[in-house]
Amino acid sequence: MSRFWTDKIASLDPYVPGEQPQDKKYIKLNTNESPYPPSPKALEAMAVEVSERLRLYPDPNGMALKNALASNYQLEANQVFVGNGSDEVLALAFMGYFAGGKPLAFADITYSFYKVYAGLYSIEPKLIPLNDHFDIVPADYDNLDVSGVVVTNPNAPTGKALPLSDIETILKANPDVVVLVDEAYVDFGAQSAASLINHYPNLLVVQTLSKSRALAGIRVGYALGHPDLIEGLERLKNSFNSYPIDRIALAGATAAVEDDGYLQDICAKTIATREQTVKDLNALGFTIVPSATNFVFVTHPDKDAEQIYLALKEQGILVRYFGKKPRIGNHLRITIGTDDEMAALIAALKTL
Repeated sequence: MSRFWTDKIASLDPYVPGEQPQDKKYIKLNTNESPYPPSPKALEAMAVEVSERLRLYPDPNGMALKNALASNYQLEANQVFVGNGSDEVLALAFMGYFAGGKPLAFADITYSFYKVYAGLYSIEPKLIPLNDHFDIVPADYDNLDVSGVVVTNPNAPTGKALPLSDIETILKANPDVVVLVDEAYVDFGAQSAASLINHYPNLLVVQTLSKSRALAGIRVGYALGHPDLIEGLERLKNSFNSYPIDRIALAGATAAVEDDGYLQDICAKTIATREQTVKDLNALGFTIVPSATNFVFVTHPDKDAEQIYLALKEQGILVRYFGKKPRIGNHLRITIGTDDEMAALIAALKTL
C-alpha cells in the first residue's frame, strides 16, 4: 500500500502470469509457449527491420498486418484490429463494450485475466458454471440480462472446445450485446468463429500470435469483427496509445501470418505430441480432460497436484498449478513441448 495510490489501485487483484524463474534452466511446460521457433520468414522479416529505420515510428494502423489477416480470413481490412498482444485487445474490448453497468457473463473456470479486467473496469462478473465434465453449456447463456458474453474456445485451462454450432447458439441468444470469442488456442484442434463474422454483427473474435505462431516474445494480438466493432476498438486505441506495435513486431507478425505452411507444420507436430502425451499420462493413472489446445489439463485420483508440481520443479520441469481453487485445486495444466521434453516429463513422473 502507498498513500499515493488511488482507491482503484488499492482494490485491484492483478493477474499472476506463469512462473519465469531465473535460478536455473527449466523445461518450461507452464505458460503454453510453442516449443518450436517462429517461422523462418518471420525471423528474416524482423532482421531486416533492425536497421536505421528504427528511428522512425511504426505504421500506427498496422495496415500490412491487417491486410495479411484479412486475406487469411477472407475479410476486409476494416474488419481487423491489431494490438499489443491479445491481452491488450481484450482489455480494450472490456473497456469499450462491457463496462456499461450490467454484469458480464463468462465461465466460472476460464482465463483468469477476465476477472482482473472486470475489476479494473468495475464490471460485475456473472459466472456461468461449467458442467461436471468441464463443458460450456450453450443453453446456460440464454435469457441473460448482461452487458456482454465472453466465451473462450477452446477454453483455458481445461482445453475443451465447442463446435461452431454451439457458438452460433450463444450468438443467437444474445443478439443485442457483444459476444467475444477468445480463440488463443483455436489452431490446435477447434473451429474458428471467424467464418461467422459476416453473419453476426455482435461477434468479436480475438486471437494471438503467441501460441500457434510461436511469437509470444513480440506481443501481437488481433480482433476480427464487424467494421463498427473494429472502429470502436480503433477509437479506444487512439485515445490511449496510437503506436501499440513496433516496426520489428509488425514485420514479423505479417510474415508469420503469410506463412501458413509453417503454421500447419508446427501445429501438426504439437497435436501429435499431445496425443502421445495423453496416452503416456493415462498409463500413469492420470485423468485427462479432452484437449483441443497445446496443453493438457490433468488430475490424478491418488496423488496431490501441488506435490507433483513441486516435485517436478525440483527436477527442473515447470508445469502450471493454480492453487487450491474450487473444482480445479487438484489439477495441473501441462504445456505440450517437444517429444524429448514430454519424454523427460513422463520419466520424471514415473519416479514419483
